[in-house]
Amino acid sequence: MTQDLDWIARSGARAKGGRPAFFDEMALDRLYSLTLSLTAELAATRERLDTVERLLELEGSIDRTKIERYEPDRNAGEERGIAMRAYIARVMRGFQQEVEAMEETDPPVTDWVEKLSRQDAASA
Repeated sequence: MTQDLDWIARSGARAKGGRPAFFDEMALDRLYSLTLSLTAELAATRERLDTVERLLELEGSIDRTKIERYEPDRNAGEERGIAMRAYIARVMRGFQQEVEAMEETDPPVTDWVEKLSRQDAASA
């Protein structure tokens, strides 16, 4: 049944309802959406490359069937999980820093510079 579906056409299908907006600028929403889509594609590519490397190391040669049927053992799965978490952490670090900055109660350094500058001007 699923073989009858045109997955390429389906991937371009428009979702029902409005597109969620997270930022005031729609272009920024699109940029983040594109970035996260590319990140997901690269993650899948990295996992597939890991499969190719493991099969080459194990058997010395590969074919598509072996790649498609490969199932990592527990050790390989754990290694992949660690590598994927590290990859996602690197990609998302900028976002994480923004969240951390919003959660901080300390004023930004620029506030301190401004305050000290005003004190210097008043004492001069």
